[in-house]
Amino acid sequence: MYLSFYGLVEKPFSITPDPRYLYLSGRHAEALAHLVYGIDEAGGFIQLTGEVGTGKTTIIRSLLARQPDKAEIALILNPRMAAAEFMLTLCEELGILVPDTAETSVKDLIDILNRYLLRAHSEGRRVVLVVDEAQTLAPELLEQVRLLTNLETETQKLLQIILIGQPELRELLARNDLRQLAQRITGRYHLDPLSRDETSSYIKHRLRIAGATNDIFTHSALNELYRVSGGVPRLLNIIADRALLGGFSSDRHLVGPDLVRRAAAEVYGRRVLPAWLPWVVGGVSLVVVAAAVLLAWPHSEDHPAAASAAVNPVTVAAAVPAATPAAASVPMAAPASLPVATADLPGALAAPQARTSPDDAWWRLLQLWQARYVSSGEDACTQALRQGLECLAQRGSLATLRGYNRPAILTLRSGAQTHAVVMTRLDNSSAQLLLGQGTLTVPLAALQALWSGDFVLLWKPGSLDTRPLSLGMRGEPVRQLRARLARWQGEPVDKGGSASYDETLQSRVRQFQQRSGLPVDGIAGLQTQAMLDAALPQPGTPVLTPLPGER
Repeated sequence: MYLSFYGLVEKPFSITPDPRYLYLSGRHAEALAHLVYGIDEAGGFIQLTGEVGTGKTTIIRSLLARQPDKAEIALILNPRMAAAEFMLTLCEELGILVPDTAETSVKDLIDILNRYLLRAHSEGRRVVLVVDEAQTLAPELLEQVRLLTNLETETQKLLQIILIGQPELRELLARNDLRQLAQRITGRYHLDPLSRDETSSYIKHRLRIAGATNDIFTHSALNELYRVSGGVPRLLNIIADRALLGGFSSDRHLVGPDLVRRAAAEVYGRRVLPAWLPWVVGGVSLVVVAAAVLLAWPHSEDHPAAASAAVNPVTVAAAVPAATPAAASVPMAAPASLPVATADLPGALAAPQARTSPDDAWWRLLQLWQARYVSSGEDACTQALRQGLECLAQRGSLATLRGYNRPAILTLRSGAQTHAVVMTRLDNSSAQLLLGQGTLTVPLAALQALWSGDFVLLWKPGSLDTRPLSLGMRGEPVRQLRARLARWQGEPVDKGGSASYDETLQSRVRQFQQRSGLPVDGIAGLQTQAMLDAALPQPGTPVLTPLPGER
């Protein structure tokens, strides 16, 4: 769509592997050197770990491309299998013919493999086993893999093994019952994300390969790409692609940091603030607090509540959680439960006892989830994350909120004032709000007259790893996504299902997005994951519309 606009001949940030776009940073080159060393030197294990999206697959692809002439590499991408199946897969990768009678016998398969390794050794060939996603190996299978290193001559191991996986692999190998395997690891390397300079070089490299003749991202945009992605190559590709699309839509040939933040917000499903904004807001908040305390000081003896009321400024919107003032370090008092009443909404918001600051709203929202909120320098979403909850901030409609079916903080504007209120119920004609010391039921027309469409809600993911999942990715979050979509479609859940985000899974994600009214892109981002969570309700979860049997 945007190729001719930027003078490109192909998409530079496709997540589909393409050797022409290979960029080896200093970290990737060093990791590759460790693996090459593992092939050249006999004996033991080589361990390579890295977070999801840091380029481990790129390293494997580079290793296969640079495979020495006298080395055979067997690559196992999905090691979640039984011992016999694993051994059979290894033999198939090496091109070893296995009789039908030996396919289910681990002993027979090891004997066949041992004969092959001895013949390869006599011919001067090295045999290397590379196991990707090794953190998913069962301890029993890891022990079987360890026993493969016992295949040896008097002077040399016959099989070199390279284990590649996520950081959980290090924790797995640290188990006491696997200490014999850990002691045979002769080389360890952890692949970190790209640095700031490497991120800029990575982006420029891919643009150059795609045909760019001029700079498309400004220097500040490149810095912002590093900040919002953390230097993770897969996230860089997704966000940079969205930023180019945003520049095309805005008729801007030069992509600035604002477009990068907008793209990151689409990917993460929540607002991404400029790096400087929390500092500015924090400074302003401290000034406001200090001024309020000084003004209230002469009357503090007569009115002890004056100072505490002054530290709840209502000028910061609830949709910007990083802007909570650092005024208090203890939770606020819980609002009492009062009878539901219908009243004029603007008048209710203007009442002194309404308490519609972001702090009050966040305290009430987290209380619904049996979680704790402390008004401090740490933003509300970070506090929620520490308690197993994920934030989702966006702009939408009441229909959007019905889809997520979770209590939400709404940003209401009445006159010159901005108010943060928690909506706890929603039906066809009215909504219930937590306001002041009780609840308030208002007609939807009255609510929509003051609501900007901004909201933020909480949901409880199955895993705290809620990064966007897309075609080609692998790992336990992908497996969980596959299982949840199977539940949504009423199918039996295969606990040992594939951990690869293949085209079948992408098609299911698209189907779910289409039925849920989400943008249909086949990427399971934060919005898709939150909507899927709403489609699979758990008893006891706070909801806007009560589940059957809970009314």
